[in-house]
Amino acid sequence: MDMRQVVGENVRKYRLAKGLTQEEMSALSGFGQNYLSDLERGRRNPTVVTLWELSQALGVTPADLITPD
Repeated sequence: MDMRQVVGENVRKYRLAKGLTQEEMSALSGFGQNYLSDLERGRRNPTVVTLWELSQALGVTPADLITPD
């Protein structure tokens, strides 16, 4: 499986589990809504720093974002 897809699906899963919209996630993480949308659709290749910042905003570990279901 493409790691971009794995990360995107996990970001979406954890965001929805917290009841956050992409707009709210954008405010928490500092990333734009368009970036988050592209990320969740597997169109972005996040850096390690991006994974760290997203995980902090979601209250999960970076490993949670890269682990396939």
